[in-house]
Amino acid sequence: MNRILVVEDEPDIALGLEQDLRLEGYEVQVAADSEQALDWVEKSAFDLILLDVMLPGKDGFAVCRELRRSGTTTPIIMLTAKRNEAEKVLGLELGADDYVTKPFSPMELRARIRAVLRRGSGDGPDLFRFGDFEVDFERFELRRSGKAVDLTPIEFKLLAALVRSPRTLLSRQQLLDKAWGRDVYVTDRVVDTHIGNLRRKIEASPDKPVIVVSVRGFGYRFEG
Repeated sequence: MNRILVVEDEPDIALGLEQDLRLEGYEVQVAADSEQALDWVEKSAFDLILLDVMLPGKDGFAVCRELRRSGTTTPIIMLTAKRNEAEKVLGLELGADDYVTKPFSPMELRARIRAVLRRGSGDGPDLFRFGDFEVDFERFELRRSGKAVDLTPIEFKLLAALVRSPRTLLSRQQLLDKAWGRDVYVTDRVVDTHIGNLRRKIEASPDKPVIVVSVRGFGYRFEG
């Protein structure tokens, strides 16, 4: 039975989510604010976190940032009443796995939860090694010779997508879908910028990459 932490300060919405998710067979814990949420994550294990953006005290973005910085890799779906594309991008940049805008249908939310849990269940080994690097999918971490490399959540998602399809050309759109999600609009140039940042952290010569190579006009391929 998957365990879900619902972080929602509006009692009616929290109760509705709790009841619906329990009917779907999930074990549910509810936190009404950021402090309760962080406390629950510290003392208990969850398979997924539903995190409202508008919370008293620290908002959902701050909670997401704190969880990822602390090493928490539990999948996070952010909930918000705002229809702002920039907020979606911010949440995903901070390490959220998906984003659902209120009002949402229970059917849509259930589908998003199932999709994120499937991705989180792992479709390959927990560790992937290339050169003196080690990609740890369980800890959401890249290490070089045993020492952690400071990657942003988006950089890690891009690297994960590439190493899970070695020597396979991935288009910019495919990388956008894997790192930002299908319903978030960012330009191809954003992908290029993040790939450039990633190369500076893993390539011996970022201007002459041999690990993440580009295919002009198409996308990128992992050759590590």
